Amino acid sequence: MDCSSATSTTLSRPLLLLADLQDHDHHEKDHNNESSGTTTNININPLTIDWSFLQKQKHIPKDFIWPKGDLPLITSAKEELREPLVDLEGFFKGDEMATRAAAELVRQACSSHGFFQVINHGVDPHLIDLAHQHMESFFKLPTSEKLRARKMPGSPWGYSAAHAERFSSRLPWKETLSFGFHDQDCSVSVVEDYFSSTLGKDFEQTGMVYQMYCEAMMRLSLAIMELLAISLGVDRKYYKEFFEDARSIMRCNYYPPCMQPNLALGTGAHCDPTSLTILHQDQVGGLEVFQNDNWLSVPPLKNAFVINIGDTFMALSNGKYKSCLHRAVVNRYKERKSLAFFLCPKEDKVVRPPHELVLGEQTRMYPDFTWSDLLHFTRSFYRADSATLPNFISWLLSSKKPNN
Repeated sequence: MDCSSATSTTLSRPLLLLADLQDHDHHEKDHNNESSGTTTNININPLTIDWSFLQKQKHIPKDFIWPKGDLPLITSAKEELREPLVDLEGFFKGDEMATRAAAELVRQACSSHGFFQVINHGVDPHLIDLAHQHMESFFKLPTSEKLRARKMPGSPWGYSAAHAERFSSRLPWKETLSFGFHDQDCSVSVVEDYFSSTLGKDFEQTGMVYQMYCEAMMRLSLAIMELLAISLGVDRKYYKEFFEDARSIMRCNYYPPCMQPNLALGTGAHCDPTSLTILHQDQVGGLEVFQNDNWLSVPPLKNAFVINIGDTFMALSNGKYKSCLHRAVVNRYKERKSLAFFLCPKEDKVVRPPHELVLGEQTRMYPDFTWSDLLHFTRSFYRADSATLPNFISWLLSSKKPNN
C-alpha cells in the first residue's frame, strides 16, 4: 500500500478545519442550550476571564459546554486503565536483562494504547515538588498579573485562559502556562530567560526551577527514546540521536473546581500531535484514556510519570505504536494541577521511520514530513482530536499537488 492509499483508508471522517468545527459547535451548543437551560450568558474574552468570578456562578457559560457525546457518563463506574508500571532502575544501571524486561512492557503498552508509567526515573522528587509549588503560586496570582505573560498573536508561548484566544466554543475548563525548551546552546538558559524577560526579576527563581525541570525531562525523554528503540528492534541510538537537538514544549496545567463538571471538560478528547509526553499529575486525578470503546481513568501515582506516545512518534514507528485518545475531566470540589513536557523534533527534521521498520513490510504508512509542517497545521488550521494525523497527511498531500 502506498502513502496515498494508506491515507484514504485511515481517514475516518472528512477533513474539518477550525472554522468548520466552530460553526458545527455553535449549532450543537445552541441545540443543547435550548433544551437544558443551564447556561450563564457571559461573554468570554481571553483578557477578562476571572475564574474566581466564574466559580461563584450557578451555571457555567455556554462557551464551556461540550456536546453530550463528548462528556463523561456520571452514572457509570470508572474503570482504570491497566497500563504497565515500568521500573527504569535496571536500565539506568546497564542491566541488560532488566532493560529487556522494561522494553517488553513498553512494547505491549505502545502496541495497544500508547500509555505507561515509569518509576525510578532519576528525577529528583524535590525538584518535582518545587515545580508544582511554583505552578500553584503562578496560577494563584490575580488575573491582571497572570496576563503579563499572556499569549500574544502568533506566539505559542505564554498564559492562556481556556484557549479563548484561539477558540470560541468547546472551551476547556483550565488555565495553562506554556514555554519552549532546548539545550543546544549551553551558554543560554532559555527557560530562565523566558521568565525573567516576561514576568520580571520576581520570577527568576521560578525560571531556574523550570529550567532544571526541563533539563531533567529532556534526559528522561532521551532515555525513554532508547528504550522505545530497543522495544521496536531497531538501533537503540536511532531515536535518541534523532531528538538530541529537540525543540520541546513545557506546559503547566491548572484545572479550577467546576460547578457543573457534567457539562465541561478540562481537556477535550485528542491525540497529542507531538512525539512523547511526560506528565506528572497531582493526586486529584482526572486523566482518562479511550480503549476498547471505553473511557478508563489513569490514577495518579505519587512518584511516577505518565508517558504517552504522540502522533509524530506513531509516524516514526511506521504506525506500530499508537497515539492514543485521551482527555481530562474536571472536579466539582477540587482543583487539579499537572506538569506536561512534550518532546518535539527540531522543526526542520524529516519525520521518517528507520529502514528496519519498513523493509519487511514494503510499505510506508505515512509520507515524509517535518515537525514544522504538523505544527503549522495544528496551530493554523486544525484543532487536535482523534484524527489529527490522518487529516494532516491528507492536507499535506493535497497541498503538494501541482495546480491544475
